[in-house]
Amino acid sequence: MPYIRVNGTELWYEDTGGSLPPILFSHGLLFSARLFDAQVEALKDRYRCVVYDHRGQGRSAPSTMRSIDIETLTTDAMLLIEGLKIAPAHFCGLSMGGFVGMRLAARRPDLTRSLVLLATSADPEAPENLARFRLMNLVARFCGISLVVDRTMKIMFGRSTLADPTRAAERHAWRAALLSNQRRIWRAVNGVIERQGIGDELFSIKAPTLVVVGAEDVATTPSKAEAIHAAIEGSRLLCIPGCGHTAPWEKPVALNAALADFLAAQPE
Repeated sequence: MPYIRVNGTELWYEDTGGSLPPILFSHGLLFSARLFDAQVEALKDRYRCVVYDHRGQGRSAPSTMRSIDIETLTTDAMLLIEGLKIAPAHFCGLSMGGFVGMRLAARRPDLTRSLVLLATSADPEAPENLARFRLMNLVARFCGISLVVDRTMKIMFGRSTLADPTRAAERHAWRAALLSNQRRIWRAVNGVIERQGIGDELFSIKAPTLVVVGAEDVATTPSKAEAIHAAIEGSRLLCIPGCGHTAPWEKPVALNAALADFLAAQPE
């Protein structure tokens, strides 16, 4: 499996290769590069698709940082793009990956061909969430994620998805994916809940931008997406009905169509 050493760590990545325009996919907290399997499958004939695991998650190297902060993850992404020589790349990030994408596009426009922001926010974590998320993180760290996985499912997936009797097998697989996280994930959780906002930098983003949110997202609500859309000049906004925080799994067909349309409109 391929690894690249950047910024004092080793990141696992997967690259479809070729000379087509590159897309870098950046996953959300508690997930891995596998989050984007359906998108890579749909787009790999027209684009060079690169996925990676953030430091301290998935197959990338563990971290000793108490808080794997978003600034560090942004530097990781910058150096990954440079190291793989894929600049400028289309960047598609979900939630935590979106936190990275906004910083990347605002600060290194030379690396960013376009920007897709899925289920993300430019704000710090809402104060009313902090105590609950810190408690869940402590439980997961010392007792295991199995004790909080059911509450986590309700944050990560929309109510329609969770209630659909035809999707029981998918829910079982998604639950297993969450349970596969090692206890060290607490370091990445700290980075997310302790993040700083980036709202005052959004005006700097000039890359073509698509903002996508699920209508039933309770983690980063539609109002968060609307605020990003309003701040990034010329951006597009898509709200997917019946979808929560995890559109790549909940609504892959709708998301793949939106990505294909958006990317096709960008100059090569």
